[in-house]
Amino acid sequence: MEITGVYATPGYSGFFFDDQRAIKQGATQDGFTYEGEPVTEGFDEIRQAGESIIVDIELADGSVVRGDCAAVQYSGAGGRDPLFKADEYAPVIEGPVADELEGRDATDFLSNAELLEEMRVEGDRLHTAIRYGVSQALLAAAGSATGATRTDVVADALGTEPATEPVPVFGQSGDDRYTNTEKMFVKGVPVLPHALINSVEKIGEDGETLLEYVEWLTRRSQELGPEGYEPRFHIDVYGMIGEIFDAPYDRDEVVEYFAALEEAAAPYPIQIEGPMDVGNREDQIAAMVELRQGLAEANVGVDIVADEWCNTFEDVQAFVDAEAADVVQVKTPDLGGIHRSGQAVRYCEGTDTRAYLGGTCNETETSARACAHVALATNAAQVLAKPGMGFDEGYMIVENEMRRTIARRKREQLTADTDEVTADD
Repeated sequence: MEITGVYATPGYSGFFFDDQRAIKQGATQDGFTYEGEPVTEGFDEIRQAGESIIVDIELADGSVVRGDCAAVQYSGAGGRDPLFKADEYAPVIEGPVADELEGRDATDFLSNAELLEEMRVEGDRLHTAIRYGVSQALLAAAGSATGATRTDVVADALGTEPATEPVPVFGQSGDDRYTNTEKMFVKGVPVLPHALINSVEKIGEDGETLLEYVEWLTRRSQELGPEGYEPRFHIDVYGMIGEIFDAPYDRDEVVEYFAALEEAAAPYPIQIEGPMDVGNREDQIAAMVELRQGLAEANVGVDIVADEWCNTFEDVQAFVDAEAADVVQVKTPDLGGIHRSGQAVRYCEGTDTRAYLGGTCNETETSARACAHVALATNAAQVLAKPGMGFDEGYMIVENEMRRTIARRKREQLTADTDEVTADD
């Protein structure tokens, strides 16, 4: 079935764009916004409304499917593509992108997605957000044209066996790190709470504030969680451990702090995302390796998660090959085409590195559902609840999409098995 039209409509995303550099340099909050001037190119304010582009692909039978272009909250930081402005990029989708895709066979998802990935406009690759959103629509088009679930389309493209149970969902609390986390405990969320520890104030000058918070997590999870609840704590510190301790990261002072985090979390496992941000990929990998080796030598069981400077598929490969992390975040909008996220998860297979299919609070419900299918198709270690920072909505969207898809696949398999028995009779 042919693709007959590609259309782009500017829209909103599930959160905001934040100038991470300005915040880390000490910008103060003024209610929900920040005071001061932005420092990252493209920003008009330190916090500004998140944008998306709604991509509609029309098929020859008249059906229309959708994907959403979106970029991460901290656009322009850590080696990422620049700030994503919908009005600027919508004409690219309805122009050069549409010209390439119209007339192509919608059932050939991987070929179409790879074409998009390699496409150049005036010598430049398409913004990662464009590749992300249009590839979601291409995935939906293949599912619509073949009658298959998007999970099965991805699995067929990547040669995987899909998960038969929902992938563990990682809930993010935003700055409301107590109330939202209590919601997660009540619902028995398997991985939590993110906690948004992005300033010295939130971690403590010596790390004491974070330690107190982890102790609270352990105690409150036991008070509120369902029977048999065994959460995994995952906290994103946005490089703040590096800010308060600095290199070298394998010295006793740093290792002892991680040991204190492990003790505070016991009996539950804990993993720390982005322990430092040293400014480029090569040095980031070296710092992560140094920390990981120091923890291993001291028998400290805190896992570290790669985020900053781990943006592209090639970045994921570099971190995995260097054994620089226990977990790598596959930050879906930063990898471009959604199939690239699936390939990045697969790259972790057979290594000591687990794949966390992440993304950002600044996506949409459409991109979140698409990622749920990638998580199932590749059986990732965990998948982010998104979009937004309210927790409940994102958790519902991702968890329910996986449950619905698993139920549908089981029904289809039961029907196929019944038909096979009938045919044999």
